[in-house]
Amino acid sequence: MRTFLALAGTVTALTVAAAVPASASADASAVLTTGAAGGIAVAVGDTLTAPLATGTSATLYSSATGTSGVTCKASQFTAKATANPAAPGTATESVTGHTFDSSTCTSNVTGVTGVSGITVDNLPYTASVSSDGTLSVAPASGSTIQTTVKLRTLLGSVTCVYQAPKLTGKASNTDSSITFTNQQFTKVSGSSLCFASGYFTAKYAPVTDAGARVFVN
Repeated sequence: MRTFLALAGTVTALTVAAAVPASASADASAVLTTGAAGGIAVAVGDTLTAPLATGTSATLYSSATGTSGVTCKASQFTAKATANPAAPGTATESVTGHTFDSSTCTSNVTGVTGVSGITVDNLPYTASVSSDGTLSVAPASGSTIQTTVKLRTLLGSVTCVYQAPKLTGKASNTDSSITFTNQQFTKVSGSSLCFASGYFTAKYAPVTDAGARVFVN
């Protein structure tokens, strides 16, 4: 009868990033473009969003190789482009939102009867994406990536708080996706029913701005 969760995507994740498009002139040299690789340069200040990839779920397990924990079928992140230099290079974004729809979350942990809520705390985070597709998400100076999970158990409501120093993911132009795999969070508060660690895995796609796919160059 334990619980857990971490993210971020931010998991929150936790979590995330790839960047946005919108107005801007054609610029094949920009790290982030819309429409196609080498398409329209993403404009600083544009907003990007991405839901979970169709047919996938965000999972938060108690171990990197296990299957015990929480699964959510709906999650989304929102970010604002803050820099988009010439490629090769690194673009940056401010992750302003990372949500999980708790009504789509389930748990297979013994004693847990449901998920009341998952909140990604301490936003905004800073996300950077490099020309090779490497993605990094970091908190503000002096802060930490944090996720608060509230679960219903046979003994009542349990709140678990998890933190991570940063998240690392991968962006792909194949489907304009961002993937996080086994990103580890550590429990900082919560009862003994909360897992000591939580491992977050999720694929967000497509990353878009006003319906236009985002590509990394």
